[in-house]
Amino acid sequence: MKFIFSCVDKKDHTHVRAENRPAHLEYLGQFMDHIVVAGPTLGTDHESMTGSLLILEFDDVAAAQEFALNDPYNKAGLFEQVTITPWKQALPK
Repeated sequence: MKFIFSCVDKKDHTHVRAENRPAHLEYLGQFMDHIVVAGPTLGTDHESMTGSLLILEFDDVAAAQEFALNDPYNKAGLFEQVTITPWKQALPK
């Protein structure tokens, strides 16, 4: 099943994102077979990172939650909010 991970950064935590980005990318590298899409959300300036949006495939919600809990960004306290939502892809087929 596919899951949407919508993560919102805490205000004034740009430094936390920057400091933990290499570890976060390394962590994601362990899940390349699960990733449908992944990337940062951007502010109105179209440059500053304000959060993350990922769609990954896992067997169940418990595996999705474990993934989110162990993300270095989450462990570093970057996120104000993380929402995990089951998702069904309709297009493209």
